[in-house]
Amino acid sequence: MAPTKTAAPGDLLTRIADERQTGALVVGGHPGGAVYVFEGRVIYAESPAAPGVGELLTSSGRLAGRTWQNALDLATSSARVGRLLVEQGHLTQGELELCVLGATYDAAYFVLATGAAPVDFLPSATHWLGPVVHIDAAAVQREVLRRVKLLDDIFPNPRIDTAPVSPVSRPPRERVTVTAMQWELLIHADGQRTPADLALLLGRAGYATIQELRRLAALGLIELPATRASETTDFVRIPQHRGDAAPVARPDPPPAVPVVAGPPPALPPPAPPPGEGNTGPNRLPRLARRKPGAKLPKELAVENPPVHQGTDEVLLKRIRTALRALR
Repeated sequence: MAPTKTAAPGDLLTRIADERQTGALVVGGHPGGAVYVFEGRVIYAESPAAPGVGELLTSSGRLAGRTWQNALDLATSSARVGRLLVEQGHLTQGELELCVLGATYDAAYFVLATGAAPVDFLPSATHWLGPVVHIDAAAVQREVLRRVKLLDDIFPNPRIDTAPVSPVSRPPRERVTVTAMQWELLIHADGQRTPADLALLLGRAGYATIQELRRLAALGLIELPATRASETTDFVRIPQHRGDAAPVARPDPPPAVPVVAGPPPALPPPAPPPGEGNTGPNRLPRLARRKPGAKLPKELAVENPPVHQGTDEVLLKRIRTALRALR
């Protein structure tokens, strides 16, 4: 079958099923994914927006990470990872089938729900998990349409399914009732994790996670994702240059400093510190050494020294009285 550039993935899957072909229907775009068919029946589906079988089993704690990795190392090339887990006793056949069914329907919603996308069919391609379940292609498409309608009835905004989840800073009402899963989603949403990241972190199914996020959006508890530029048809208005509408008054520049040709003038020498370089017409008189109690030189002595007024006896009495009161 020749590859198709752009088509409806659901219509192409119907055609593949009618021709009973085996291979992988690869769907591009965002989020994209692949649907694996064996003789016209769906055996598995995967998408970056939905956790796979291994992620569900390890995130929920049903399988240890090293057990899953060991199965991948041993049976990926032969496409029998699922059968090996059952043979080694890590899972029962029923557990594996239920997990594969859930992962397949979750991924099929993201792969087949879009109206048109880049598609391609790879004949004879097989999945490393191996054929665990065989689902009628028409049943898969009916389930996809049912899930689309159910989500639109809750809150019609498909961008919530893939955009990073951000809780609102303040609830829109005084009292809000949330379920246990909604509470887990709110406390783990940080504006960076997508619904697929939250489903993987919490070990939940992808579609169940999206259902609760749509309900949270209907309650006004998460921020609605912004519309991408490719989804809008509005023209972008270029802002007008503000200088043309309101000229800015600039102050006059300071006057230019005249430039004098020749070497720069010498700066005056710094003042000497006290006691050094005491020369010149304004120098202080040098005092000669004198003995204690000797009289000052005539040039420094005051001709009429102030007359001592004597001791104020009243003031001394007040001081003595105050000192006694302090004892």
